[in-house]
Amino acid sequence: MIPNSGGEPRVAIITASGRGIGAACARKLAGLGYQVALMSRSPEASRLAQELGGFGMQGSVTEPHDLEKLVAETQRRYGRVDVLVNNTGDPKRGDLLSLTDEDWQQDLNLILLNVIRMARLVTPLMLQQGNGAIVNISAADACEPDLRFPIGSTFRAALGAWTKLYADRYAAEGIRMNAVLPGIILPDESTHAADEISNRVPLRRAGSYNEIAAVVAFLLSEAGSYITGQNIRADGGLTRGV
Repeated sequence: MIPNSGGEPRVAIITASGRGIGAACARKLAGLGYQVALMSRSPEASRLAQELGGFGMQGSVTEPHDLEKLVAETQRRYGRVDVLVNNTGDPKRGDLLSLTDEDWQQDLNLILLNVIRMARLVTPLMLQQGNGAIVNISAADACEPDLRFPIGSTFRAALGAWTKLYADRYAAEGIRMNAVLPGIILPDESTHAADEISNRVPLRRAGSYNEIAAVVAFLLSEAGSYITGQNIRADGGLTRGV
Protein backbone atom coordinates (compact mmCIF):
# COMPACT_ATOMS: atom_id res chain seq x y z
CA MET A 1 0.00 0.00 0.00
CA ILE A 2 1.18 3.53 -0.81
CA PRO A 3 -0.13 5.81 1.97
CA ASN A 4 -0.55 9.56 1.79
CA SER A 5 0.71 11.83 4.55
CA GLY A 6 -2.30 10.92 6.70
CA GLY A 7 -1.62 7.21 6.44
CA GLU A 8 -4.59 6.48 4.17
CA PRO A 9 -4.27 4.83 0.73
CA ARG A 10 -3.46 7.25 -2.05
CA VAL A 11 -6.24 8.00 -4.54
CA ALA A 12 -5.84 7.88 -8.33
CA ILE A 13 -8.25 9.09 -11.01
CA ILE A 14 -7.79 7.47 -14.43
CA THR A 15 -9.92 8.56 -17.39
CA ALA A 16 -10.79 6.41 -20.43
CA SER A 17 -9.91 3.44 -18.26
CA GLY A 18 -12.31 0.76 -19.45
CA ARG A 19 -9.70 -0.93 -21.62
CA GLY A 20 -6.28 -0.52 -23.23
CA ILE A 21 -3.69 1.74 -21.65
CA GLY A 22 -6.19 3.27 -19.23
CA ALA A 23 -7.26 -0.11 -17.86
CA ALA A 24 -3.63 -1.22 -17.59
CA CYS A 25 -2.85 1.93 -15.58
CA ALA A 26 -5.82 1.24 -13.31
CA ARG A 27 -4.70 -2.33 -12.65
CA LYS A 28 -1.11 -1.25 -12.08
CA LEU A 29 -1.96 1.50 -9.61
CA ALA A 30 -4.53 -0.61 -7.78
CA GLY A 31 -1.88 -3.31 -7.45
CA LEU A 32 0.40 -0.74 -5.84
CA GLY A 33 -2.25 0.07 -3.25
CA TYR A 34 -4.02 3.07 -4.75
CA GLN A 35 -7.75 3.57 -4.44
CA VAL A 36 -8.85 4.04 -8.04
CA ALA A 37 -11.62 6.18 -9.53
CA LEU A 38 -12.29 5.25 -13.16
CA MET A 39 -14.36 6.56 -16.04
CA SER A 40 -15.06 5.44 -19.59
CA ARG A 41 -17.76 5.95 -22.20
CA SER A 42 -18.70 2.29 -21.89
CA PRO A 43 -19.69 0.43 -18.70
CA GLU A 44 -16.28 -1.29 -18.69
CA ALA A 45 -14.66 1.20 -16.29
CA SER A 46 -17.38 0.61 -13.70
CA ARG A 47 -16.92 -3.15 -14.00
CA LEU A 48 -13.15 -2.83 -13.68
CA ALA A 49 -13.48 -0.49 -10.70
CA GLN A 50 -15.69 -3.02 -8.94
CA GLU A 51 -13.09 -5.73 -9.59
CA LEU A 52 -10.34 -3.48 -8.18
CA GLY A 53 -12.32 -2.29 -5.18
CA GLY A 54 -12.65 1.27 -6.44
CA PHE A 55 -15.21 3.63 -7.90
CA GLY A 56 -16.26 3.77 -11.54
CA MET A 57 -18.69 5.71 -13.69
CA GLN A 58 -19.76 6.04 -17.30
CA GLY A 59 -18.88 9.32 -18.97
CA SER A 60 -16.81 11.05 -21.64
CA VAL A 61 -13.68 13.16 -21.28
CA THR A 62 -15.18 15.55 -23.84
CA GLU A 63 -18.10 16.40 -21.53
CA PRO A 64 -17.20 18.93 -18.80
CA HIS A 65 -20.13 17.80 -16.64
CA ASP A 66 -18.83 14.21 -16.63
CA LEU A 67 -15.37 15.37 -15.58
CA GLU A 68 -16.88 17.47 -12.79
CA LYS A 69 -18.93 14.52 -11.59
CA LEU A 70 -15.91 12.21 -11.63
CA VAL A 71 -13.79 14.52 -9.49
CA ALA A 72 -16.62 15.47 -7.14
CA GLU A 73 -17.60 11.85 -6.50
CA THR A 74 -13.97 10.83 -5.97
CA GLN A 75 -13.56 13.64 -3.45
CA ARG A 76 -16.80 12.67 -1.71
CA ARG A 77 -15.83 9.02 -1.41
CA TYR A 78 -12.14 9.29 -0.61
CA GLY A 79 -11.62 12.85 0.58
CA ARG A 80 -8.68 13.58 -1.71
CA VAL A 81 -7.07 13.14 -5.13
CA ASP A 82 -3.38 12.28 -5.07
CA VAL A 83 -2.70 11.43 -8.71
CA LEU A 84 -4.43 11.81 -12.06
CA VAL A 85 -3.90 9.94 -15.33
CA ASN A 86 -5.45 11.78 -18.28
CA ASN A 87 -6.07 9.09 -20.90
CA THR A 88 -8.29 9.47 -23.98
CA GLY A 89 -9.36 7.71 -27.13
CA ASP A 90 -7.80 8.30 -30.53
CA PRO A 91 -8.54 11.38 -32.65
CA LYS A 92 -9.99 11.16 -36.13
CA ARG A 93 -7.68 10.37 -39.03
CA GLY A 94 -7.90 11.80 -42.52
CA ASP A 95 -6.12 13.67 -45.27
CA LEU A 96 -4.74 16.98 -44.04
CA LEU A 97 -7.28 19.27 -45.76
CA SER A 98 -10.21 16.85 -45.77
CA LEU A 99 -10.75 17.12 -42.01
CA THR A 100 -13.57 19.52 -41.22
CA ASP A 101 -13.78 22.30 -38.65
CA GLU A 102 -16.08 20.04 -36.66
CA ASP A 103 -13.47 17.25 -36.70
CA TRP A 104 -10.82 19.61 -35.36
CA GLN A 105 -13.10 21.08 -32.71
CA GLN A 106 -14.27 17.69 -31.46
CA ASP A 107 -10.73 16.41 -31.07
CA LEU A 108 -9.54 19.63 -29.46
CA ASN A 109 -11.91 18.63 -26.66
CA LEU A 110 -10.63 15.05 -26.75
CA ILE A 111 -6.88 15.67 -26.71
CA LEU A 112 -6.24 19.05 -25.06
CA LEU A 113 -9.24 20.71 -23.43
CA ASN A 114 -10.04 17.65 -21.31
CA VAL A 115 -6.59 17.88 -19.71
CA ILE A 116 -7.02 21.60 -19.03
CA ARG A 117 -10.48 21.03 -17.55
CA MET A 118 -9.29 18.22 -15.31
CA ALA A 119 -6.39 20.36 -14.12
CA ARG A 120 -8.84 23.09 -13.12
CA LEU A 121 -10.78 20.53 -11.09
CA VAL A 122 -8.00 18.66 -9.30
CA THR A 123 -5.42 21.41 -8.78
CA PRO A 124 -7.30 23.12 -5.91
CA LEU A 125 -7.51 19.74 -4.13
CA MET A 126 -3.82 19.05 -4.65
CA LEU A 127 -2.93 22.53 -3.46
CA GLN A 128 -4.82 21.88 -0.22
CA GLN A 129 -2.91 18.63 0.21
CA GLY A 130 0.43 20.24 -0.66
CA ASN A 131 1.29 17.70 -3.36
CA GLY A 132 0.03 15.82 -6.38
CA ALA A 133 1.15 14.26 -9.64
CA ILE A 134 -0.48 14.16 -13.08
CA VAL A 135 0.43 12.14 -16.17
CA ASN A 136 -1.05 12.89 -19.58
CA ILE A 137 -1.14 10.02 -22.08
CA SER A 138 -0.06 11.48 -25.41
CA ALA A 139 1.58 9.78 -28.42
CA ALA A 140 4.85 9.72 -30.31
CA ASP A 141 3.46 11.98 -33.04
CA ALA A 142 3.61 14.84 -30.54
CA CYS A 143 7.33 15.14 -31.25
CA GLU A 144 7.39 13.87 -34.85
CA PRO A 145 4.28 14.96 -36.79
CA ASP A 146 2.84 12.24 -39.00
CA LEU A 147 0.63 13.02 -42.01
CA ARG A 148 -1.47 9.97 -41.20
CA PHE A 149 -2.52 11.65 -37.94
CA PRO A 150 -2.92 15.40 -38.60
CA ILE A 151 -5.17 16.16 -35.65
CA GLY A 152 -3.26 14.01 -33.20
CA SER A 153 0.09 15.40 -34.29
CA THR A 154 -1.10 18.99 -33.88
CA PHE A 155 -2.99 18.80 -30.60
CA ARG A 156 -0.54 16.44 -28.92
CA ALA A 157 2.27 18.87 -29.67
CA ALA A 158 0.13 21.52 -28.00
CA LEU A 159 -0.46 19.16 -25.08
CA GLY A 160 3.29 18.83 -24.63
CA ALA A 161 3.65 22.59 -24.45
CA TRP A 162 0.74 22.91 -22.01
CA THR A 163 2.23 20.14 -19.85
CA LYS A 164 5.43 22.15 -19.54
CA LEU A 165 3.56 25.37 -18.73
CA TYR A 166 1.52 23.69 -16.02
CA ALA A 167 4.62 22.06 -14.54
CA ASP A 168 6.40 25.41 -14.41
CA ARG A 169 3.43 27.06 -12.74
CA TYR A 170 2.82 24.48 -10.01
CA ALA A 171 6.22 22.89 -9.33
CA ALA A 172 6.82 25.15 -6.33
CA GLU A 173 3.44 24.06 -4.93
CA GLY A 174 4.48 20.39 -4.95
CA ILE A 175 2.43 19.36 -8.00
CA ARG A 176 4.12 17.64 -10.92
CA MET A 177 2.87 17.04 -14.46
CA ASN A 178 4.44 14.94 -17.20
CA ALA A 179 3.31 13.40 -20.48
CA VAL A 180 4.00 9.87 -21.72
CA LEU A 181 4.34 9.41 -25.48
CA PRO A 182 3.67 5.79 -26.50
CA GLY A 183 4.62 4.53 -29.93
CA ILE A 184 3.11 1.37 -31.45
CA ILE A 185 1.27 -0.30 -28.58
CA LEU A 186 -0.65 -3.57 -28.78
CA PRO A 187 -2.40 -5.79 -26.22
CA ASP A 188 -0.07 -7.75 -23.96
CA GLU A 189 -1.00 -11.06 -25.56
CA SER A 190 0.15 -9.85 -29.02
CA THR A 191 3.26 -7.71 -28.55
CA HIS A 192 4.61 -8.19 -32.08
CA ALA A 193 3.15 -5.96 -34.77
CA ALA A 194 3.10 -6.83 -38.45
CA ASP A 195 6.54 -6.87 -40.04
CA GLU A 196 6.04 -3.70 -42.03
CA ILE A 197 5.19 -1.84 -38.81
CA SER A 198 7.54 -3.40 -36.28
CA ASN A 199 10.53 -3.00 -38.59
CA ARG A 200 10.27 0.74 -38.00
CA VAL A 201 10.94 0.19 -34.30
CA PRO A 202 14.55 -0.45 -33.22
CA LEU A 203 13.35 -2.90 -30.54
CA ARG A 204 11.63 -4.84 -33.37
CA ARG A 205 8.33 -5.20 -31.55
CA ALA A 206 5.35 -3.23 -30.39
CA GLY A 207 5.04 -2.14 -26.79
CA SER A 208 2.39 -3.46 -24.43
CA TYR A 209 -0.24 -1.72 -22.35
CA ASN A 210 1.52 -2.92 -19.21
CA GLU A 211 4.82 -1.39 -20.29
CA ILE A 212 3.16 2.01 -20.65
CA ALA A 213 1.40 1.56 -17.31
CA ALA A 214 4.76 0.87 -15.67
CA VAL A 215 6.17 4.16 -16.99
CA VAL A 216 3.08 6.01 -15.74
CA ALA A 217 3.35 4.42 -12.29
CA PHE A 218 7.03 5.41 -12.06
CA LEU A 219 6.30 9.03 -12.95
CA LEU A 220 3.56 9.17 -10.30
CA SER A 221 5.75 7.61 -7.62
CA GLU A 222 8.34 8.98 -5.22
CA ALA A 223 10.98 7.42 -7.46
CA GLY A 224 9.95 9.94 -10.13
CA SER A 225 9.68 12.87 -7.73
CA TYR A 226 12.35 14.97 -9.50
CA ILE A 227 10.73 14.68 -12.92
CA THR A 228 8.24 17.31 -14.07
CA GLY A 229 7.34 19.11 -17.28
CA GLN A 230 8.70 16.31 -19.45
CA ASN A 231 7.43 14.46 -22.52
CA ILE A 232 8.67 10.92 -21.92
CA ARG A 233 8.89 8.79 -25.06
CA ALA A 234 7.98 5.14 -24.51
CA ASP A 235 8.19 4.06 -28.13
CA GLY A 236 10.90 1.42 -28.46
CA GLY A 237 13.11 3.95 -30.26
CA LEU A 238 10.52 4.72 -32.95
CA THR A 239 11.01 8.48 -33.01
CA ARG A 240 14.28 9.70 -34.47
CA GLY A 241 14.65 13.21 -33.05
CA VAL A 242 17.03 13.90 -30.17
